[in-house]
Amino acid sequence: MVQDGGVQAGAERPGFIRRQYDRLIRAAHGPRAQWTLFGVSFAESSFFPIPPDVVLIPMMLANPRRAWWLAGLCTVASVLGGLVGYAIGYFLFATVGSWLINLYGLQSGFHEFQQKYAEWGSWIILAKGVTPIPYKLVTITSGVAQFPLGLFILSSIASRGLRFFLIAVLMRVYGDKVRFYLEKYLNWAFWGFLVLVALGFAVMTQI
Repeated sequence: MVQDGGVQAGAERPGFIRRQYDRLIRAAHGPRAQWTLFGVSFAESSFFPIPPDVVLIPMMLANPRRAWWLAGLCTVASVLGGLVGYAIGYFLFATVGSWLINLYGLQSGFHEFQQKYAEWGSWIILAKGVTPIPYKLVTITSGVAQFPLGLFILSSIASRGLRFFLIAVLMRVYGDKVRFYLEKYLNWAFWGFLVLVALGFAVMTQI
């Protein structure tokens, strides 16, 4: 097969980002895909740096009919992982929690963030749970602030559910178009996502 300019298809090896994307799409059809999604969603809420969207979106693109199930699975795993993050902040902040805060460069804004909890309460969890800001930072700080556990769980369900089911709606309605433009502008999408995460970190340090 010959493409534009007479270049034979497949003659040039895909770039790194494209290879990783193709690998995720293939993995989304694999027997362990749901366990991988559950594990990433769980860990991201307590210590893992990679957001579940990296796994969730390719899985929804690969199988849009299962978008609702995948969003629900991601929500449950994220809330359960959030309880681990809460426990780290509540019981282990002097060791594990403080290490994670230092790792993500939040030393300067951490005390101000605690004050925001005292002022805004569950609204902070609801607001931050739907943003690209790493959710582990919210869960650990909730434990340090000794935020009421029941309200923390309800706020986590609402915020994480809103985020993941919103993605499901977009994938169900615009899945084909999203996949077309994502694959067409894959490099831009990848770097744009990294910029969003970086902005999330920057905003968190100023809270």
